[in-house]
Amino acid sequence: MCGIAGIVGARASAEIARDMALRLQHRGPDGEGVWSEPGVALSHRRLAIQDLTEAGRQPMVYGSQVLTYNGELYNHERLRATMPGPWASSGDTEVVLRLLATEGSACLNRLVGMFAFASWDTASKTLLLVRDRLGIKPLYYRLLPDGIAFASELKALVALGACEVDASAVRDFLFHGYIPAPKTIYRGICKLPAAHTLTWRAGRVTVERYWNPSTAIVARSAEETVTELDALLGEVIPQHTVSDVPVGVFLSGGIDSALTAYYLDAPRTYTLGFEAGGRSEAEAARQVAAHLDTEHLEMTAPQADFAGALDRMPAMFDEPFGDSAAWSNYLVAQFARREVTVALSGEGGDEIFCGYPRYWSRVGGRSNFFNRSLARYLPPLSRLAVSMQRRGYQGLPAYAAALGGMTAQQIDSLLAPDWKAADYDYLWFYRQYWREDLAPLAQLRWLDLNTDLAEGLLTKVDRTSMAHSLEVRPPLLDHRLVEFMLSVDPHLLVDEQRKRGKLLVRRLMEPRLPPGHLNRPKSGFGLPVHRWLKQHPQLLRDAMHRLMDRGVVQRAVGSEFRRAWYLLVLDRWFTAFG
Repeated sequence: MCGIAGIVGARASAEIARDMALRLQHRGPDGEGVWSEPGVALSHRRLAIQDLTEAGRQPMVYGSQVLTYNGELYNHERLRATMPGPWASSGDTEVVLRLLATEGSACLNRLVGMFAFASWDTASKTLLLVRDRLGIKPLYYRLLPDGIAFASELKALVALGACEVDASAVRDFLFHGYIPAPKTIYRGICKLPAAHTLTWRAGRVTVERYWNPSTAIVARSAEETVTELDALLGEVIPQHTVSDVPVGVFLSGGIDSALTAYYLDAPRTYTLGFEAGGRSEAEAARQVAAHLDTEHLEMTAPQADFAGALDRMPAMFDEPFGDSAAWSNYLVAQFARREVTVALSGEGGDEIFCGYPRYWSRVGGRSNFFNRSLARYLPPLSRLAVSMQRRGYQGLPAYAAALGGMTAQQIDSLLAPDWKAADYDYLWFYRQYWREDLAPLAQLRWLDLNTDLAEGLLTKVDRTSMAHSLEVRPPLLDHRLVEFMLSVDPHLLVDEQRKRGKLLVRRLMEPRLPPGHLNRPKSGFGLPVHRWLKQHPQLLRDAMHRLMDRGVVQRAVGSEFRRAWYLLVLDRWFTAFG
């Protein structure tokens, strides 16, 4: 896994491209490379995973194609066998390069893996940017007066000059807890959405989606589905261990990481525990590791260092990011990196297997005239008002409330006039992926896969792991598995009466895990923010004063406010970059 950057236009030079890549050194500490010609320069920071020799150095050239690539291709050996030699390297980069040279972007449907890359065609003077199907790897771009620049992270593009903060992105952050693609915190810099390509030629930009999986349900019995799923998992998960460096597995107390470890042969597993035993999954993970006979290591984190997290996160994410569990991910990545360069994780299991409580909690089912009336007249930042706001929604707004951060009423009440907009459509991002043609459970699964997964969960995993030069691979988001699960009737996965999800996976894994393991309540890596804020109320008071002094918000909130962490993060970002 690596960091990529580049620039096209009058400003392009090897020096600028190298400086951009230097800001991504944490993504690639094992080497650097720059390729340039008049008007274009591509750069690369290498984290050596496959073909550790100099033959794997990038940017890589073949014919008229120049490639700077960040990713892992799990079927590169099969693809290599279908193409003539000779080959200069044994890794996956050269395979992607040759496919692009012979097939162009049509080759994307043959790639199995996670990737974000840029290719420059010296003959047609065309730049192609590509982001993988689920958005596992990031890619940003900045349109210039006479060209374009791109990079794996925002910090490399900000190096080209100051940018204005986008007020609408601040509103989106408070609503989602992240800033959704194609927006970033800055005007003029964009995220390339998952499953999209961008083509730049002579100043003309075209952004297109290249992967549109079918949502047609295939009639199967539960038994048939479990059998097919078992076979597919047994094929897909081991393929994600392809590497010339050591590989481990993140093991929590949940079913998804246990499932991932099960299909591997004696893997190394890593667990993060907490001194606060009630929040720790270390014991459950230890039992699974013993049952599966893994080589298991665990780290116990002391009481959460919230101050340290707030200081570190602005530079890690480059823009406001509100998931407090990012700090847990950061710590476990730091721990695993002592021994391995690659780790597999269970990310994506809740989305494809229907594991979130919203799948069985009748979202929107409690809306009535009384709830809607209270939501309208209560003070918008009060706890009761928020509860009534969420209970009052139906349809897409109800699903958004189950997924998102603050409500629209809260944000409009909180922000200062210069940061608000009349009749702002807070649902614009979700609205793009709201499918009226799908049944309710399928609607929500499609929404999850296309919104919060890439922009929230996978962004968190990428930044916190790459901060330690650790490559994290989520095999449950292999597009072959995702396509299969989209064909499964979600009613086979959810029991609304017993309030349980992942039924097929439970059926598959129950005899393979310690007795009673699947009956444990669902637990995440979120931090006890509210308890900590009550113990340190001055921290929030100071942050709110700074936000008011900057004219971002017009009123303060107390430690009891449900999304106070978002405001702490926003304050720290403005302090660092604003």
